[in-house]
Amino acid sequence: MSINYNRRYFLTTMLTTIAATQLGMLGCTTQHATSTTAELPIEGELPPLVGAIAWLSSQPLTVDELRGKVVLINFCTYTCINWLRQLPYVRAWAEKYQDQGLVVIGVHTPEFEFEKNTDNVRRALTAMRIDYPIAVDNDYAVWQAFGNHYWPALYFIDRQGRIRHHHFGEGEYERSERVIQQLLSESGTARVGQELVKVDARGLEAAADWGSLKSPENYLGYERTENFASPGGALLNKPRSYANPAPLNRNQWALSGDWTIGRQAIVLNQSGGRIAYRFHARDLHLVMGPVERGTSVRFRVLVDGQPAVTARGLDIDERGEGTVTEQRLYQLIRQPQTVSDRQFEIEFLDTGVEAFAFTFG
Repeated sequence: MSINYNRRYFLTTMLTTIAATQLGMLGCTTQHATSTTAELPIEGELPPLVGAIAWLSSQPLTVDELRGKVVLINFCTYTCINWLRQLPYVRAWAEKYQDQGLVVIGVHTPEFEFEKNTDNVRRALTAMRIDYPIAVDNDYAVWQAFGNHYWPALYFIDRQGRIRHHHFGEGEYERSERVIQQLLSESGTARVGQELVKVDARGLEAAADWGSLKSPENYLGYERTENFASPGGALLNKPRSYANPAPLNRNQWALSGDWTIGRQAIVLNQSGGRIAYRFHARDLHLVMGPVERGTSVRFRVLVDGQPAVTARGLDIDERGEGTVTEQRLYQLIRQPQTVSDRQFEIEFLDTGVEAFAFTFG
């Protein structure tokens, strides 16, 4: 099974090949209509949607049941910031075009072990106001049937069950909606308007500030981490007391306190441990959760040594503090002012937290 785990690397590579005018469009949440359409090739047939361990908001759907409908397949995993920023458009398309024959199906293929927990998935997707069918693809059966490699990914299927277009990563929302309109119009059974959805994306779903984003996604488990800077390096799978060097260079990170660095995540063994990260972005997110379900871990966030008050994200209160209560993506920093290199630190006031990855926007 071939999986591209580094979603941000893919998107960064993609974006560097796009002209500057197009880069600006990626952060635009209100799109402008165009009258141009292009011939859509046949890229293959819709493979069987078998192998999912469960379906949410639907009975299992089959290729035969979907024939005669335009189908949009959206591969996702609920902590993926790139998918979260794409989600407002997918949700809006599902609502706008459902009465004209569009069926949106989410395929939740997990990246982290905790994303295999169906209760976690159900809770997260309910909070995101998703009511279209979701296939829980824990064994990567649907993922492999499509030959997919990325989160997020979109596949556009016509009424004859043929794949006619695909898109990987964020952006190109106008193009994607035009493809939906074109596929709905091809049969001539209903009039499809040319208006485009208007999306007011907020919170985690707000488009990244691409112009100032200079920090790529980084994992914390030893399997895929980069730029770890604590003196003496990492001791794998065993507790160790770490120290934070000063200063950090951009995109370096370090630990202080007693931690265990595992394959997918780092685990705090004693209260008072810290993670430091030198970053350059408007937003900073951390995928984390309590080690034991049903417990909570208090934390405080500092920016350049001061409580994150004016730059606090959704999961931080007015004192620069917060609580880890479940395994998900937490928004810790959203800078309102000019973006520059900043020193982020999170101090955990209780033990028993595990952290998986930093993402930025």
